[in-house]
Amino acid sequence: MRNPFVIVVAVVSVAARVAVAAPSYEQDVVPILRTYCSGCHNDADKEGELSVERFATLRRGGAESGDPVKPGDPAGSVMIKRIESVAGDHMPPDDEPQPSAAEVATLKAWIAAGAPGPQQDASILTSLATPKLPPHVGTKPVTAAAVSPDGTRLAVARGRTLDIVDATSLGAAPQVILSLADLPGKVMAVHFSRDGKRLVLAGGIAGLSGAAQLRDAATGGVIREFAGHRDLLHDAELSPDEKLLATAGYDRSVKLWSVTDGSLVRSIDVHNGAVFDLAWHPGGTMLGSASADETVKLWRTADGVRLDTLNQPQGEVFSVAFTPDGRHVLAAGRDKRIHLWKLVSLDAPAINPPLQARFAHESPVVALGLSADGRHVFSAAEDRSLKLWSIPDLALEHDYPRQPDLVSAVVPLAADRSLLGRMDGSLEVVRMQVDPAAVTAAAAAVATTAFPAAAAAPAMVEELEPNDAAAQAAVIPLSATVKAAIGHPGDADSFRFTARAGQPIAIEVIAARSQAKTKTKLDSHLVILDAAGRPVEQVVLQAVRDSWLTFRGKDSTQSNDFRVHNWREMELDEYLYANGEVVRLWLYPRGPDSGFNVYPGDGQRHAFFGTSPITHALGEPAWIVQPLPPGSRPAPNGLPVFPLFYENDDDPLRRFGSDSCLLFTPPADGDYIVRVTDVRGFGGSSAEQDYGYELVVRPAAPGFEPRVVTKNPSVGPGGCREIEFRTDRVDGFDGPIRLEIDGLPAGFTFHGPIEIEAGQFRARGVLTAAMDAVAPDEAASKAVKVRAVATIDGREVVKDLGGLGDIKLSPAPKFTATIVPAPGSSVVEREGQPLEFTIRPGETITAKVLVDRKDFKDRIEFGRDGDADRNLPHGVFVDNIGLSGLLIVEGTSEREFFLTAAPKTRSGRRLFHLNTAADGGQASPPVILNVISAEPAGVSRAAAASADR
Repeated sequence: MRNPFVIVVAVVSVAARVAVAAPSYEQDVVPILRTYCSGCHNDADKEGELSVERFATLRRGGAESGDPVKPGDPAGSVMIKRIESVAGDHMPPDDEPQPSAAEVATLKAWIAAGAPGPQQDASILTSLATPKLPPHVGTKPVTAAAVSPDGTRLAVARGRTLDIVDATSLGAAPQVILSLADLPGKVMAVHFSRDGKRLVLAGGIAGLSGAAQLRDAATGGVIREFAGHRDLLHDAELSPDEKLLATAGYDRSVKLWSVTDGSLVRSIDVHNGAVFDLAWHPGGTMLGSASADETVKLWRTADGVRLDTLNQPQGEVFSVAFTPDGRHVLAAGRDKRIHLWKLVSLDAPAINPPLQARFAHESPVVALGLSADGRHVFSAAEDRSLKLWSIPDLALEHDYPRQPDLVSAVVPLAADRSLLGRMDGSLEVVRMQVDPAAVTAAAAAVATTAFPAAAAAPAMVEELEPNDAAAQAAVIPLSATVKAAIGHPGDADSFRFTARAGQPIAIEVIAARSQAKTKTKLDSHLVILDAAGRPVEQVVLQAVRDSWLTFRGKDSTQSNDFRVHNWREMELDEYLYANGEVVRLWLYPRGPDSGFNVYPGDGQRHAFFGTSPITHALGEPAWIVQPLPPGSRPAPNGLPVFPLFYENDDDPLRRFGSDSCLLFTPPADGDYIVRVTDVRGFGGSSAEQDYGYELVVRPAAPGFEPRVVTKNPSVGPGGCREIEFRTDRVDGFDGPIRLEIDGLPAGFTFHGPIEIEAGQFRARGVLTAAMDAVAPDEAASKAVKVRAVATIDGREVVKDLGGLGDIKLSPAPKFTATIVPAPGSSVVEREGQPLEFTIRPGETITAKVLVDRKDFKDRIEFGRDGDADRNLPHGVFVDNIGLSGLLIVEGTSEREFFLTAAPKTRSGRRLFHLNTAADGGQASPPVILNVISAEPAGVSRAAAASADR
């Protein structure tokens, strides 16, 4: 219990102080309200309809509590009751900073004195009490910079000062023409008008207010001020016709002002985070805004309608820019990438497809700077790296040395030069790596040097430098092996060849793979350009369903457990696009604790359309995409469109490791350029040893490379052993492959032939031994012949795979397994033939497995997830088997199971079996599954699939 004597003494003490000097609203009360209350109770955010921003709004009170102050009665005032409450209505909330006892006493004393108001009622957010700090020693950081249209003057902002500098005097002591210090706080952006006579600057005081000013560039005088933001401004941009000024900043608001009279035309308050940058489209009808809410939004300025939200970035977006031709928009930020979208509509809402999302730096990108001609863009990052990229392909053109400090501003000065402003206060003019005059001269020199015409055997060619740019590309024959090297960091090698429309061409780098004559450090990247140096579009992927990765991320090899949101609406063989990689769904999730398997079904996953397998994060966006021909412009459906170009980092089929591999189908007759770089921008001075490679360019030769996986099989009398075959597919061949075994020893039978289906990579068959089989000798094993047969371009191709190795007769199995019909199921029985089950696409049938336990008492596991499906047709799987898989537990000898056919399963007959690792590995004799379906006339699944590679 409280001591009443203490309470009385406290009240008397407060009253005594009030009699001496009542607290001042402006000096004593406002700092308390601003610190603890104004964050949630202001004119913009009125929680409970209460704003303390002004004395009048404070006394007006909230919707339920009314006036929180009862003059002369602190104990009866709602404000004090809430502060001292120990219940759920306590204010400020318990997880927020709390006023001290002295501050509460000040509020009580002010109320006891009658709660006197201010002489002039103004917003308490227009002033800010901050500690006095010693002045900055040395050159202040560059916070913004701009160049006049004629290139003679620079405007350089350094926090609360701005200098107009003679652009011709840059160096150790640049000549200052005009210096301004009467600025509205810290300057975050500065721009010249088109005629160079006026300056627009944006800034303010963080946490307090933001303002833009229009000033005379000659005198520095203020022509007009645009105030109204409640926090620091990050940008202010004049429209192309200079009739409107757009401003935005930390208060999340985008405002449009009339330059003529300074009136507010429109306020757009849709962003959920600070707005860091603005950009006007050259046509003047569209405004882009980059925000901390991880989006770029495009606005129709005539009425403020949002035309699109570009939400592909995965972090705060710090910079946005339109290319001078108005065809693309660029953005970059915390996700370390440069994003490029194609603009498809300037006046109506539409989905503007992303064209590029280039991982540019190893830390957040803090600034972008377009070159004067709009053909290049500089990017600067937090780690002080600086790079130059081409537009629109975003190919790395130069990786500059590490900068002395973070680059805060990049300003184009001329076609080949830009100005850098840094946080250490330094200014530096940097030249672009590519000199147009040198490129023209190099192109003319290359034109006089021709390599020998293509011969039957690949021509051996030595690299001829310089060949960095497309115009410098050395001419090579269509069938050639080029010996080359990435000679220095950022080096690029370009080679030109002539091709005919529709003729597939295989292009690959030999450098890091184990088969290379000399393994090097090169992590290659290939891109195909047309004769003018533009990337060649391969396919257009239209997203038809959005999703994201759930449960956990994925490394660059995993092919199983792809858990994605909304997976029940997805179908086998659909393409899943995630962050530039395209995979293909191979097998459905098998329950709540599993995900999709993607191609090839097991092992290291494959990628499609020349993309490379990469690591994916938990929660990363993903889309089911529909492939369309290059040049397609599908109708907007609310989801993105992803044009993919002919380029590759790592071999999509995982045969060559980090070496690049592409299958290129020229869209037209003519010259094309293959460009080779190191994907990291690395290179070496002793390049032939460290970063050397061979580039192979040749007409595609579709084929296959099959192999026997199960060698030296051991089978007991009356037993069955599974034999597995796999194949690599070469240069786009995707047809079926028949596997045959001849010459088996007496008493041994292979149930076949079997087939590796079109588009698939493995098949499994069964080798059985009769009860009276005898152990074969070495000669009998060597007499076995395994063949793989396929039809390619209308001709039969036969591959001799040798034999099965040493075939051994093992002890009799301790159990045997047999697939039989389940009660009520319909099967076809023919004498001397396996049982035949029938299924239709979309149907589920039942079957049963029986085991004859001769001398085996343990449990028998026939697999789980995709492992229980032994040689079933693609799209048919063992279903409803639970987390334990298809399991026969101890003491039982049978188990019913289900077979389900996906809706897209093709018709055909196929042998399948069950397999277990128990007793050293035992299989069931195969049965036949007959899939009955009618495919649309004129559709070739194999032909359609071959277009993917």
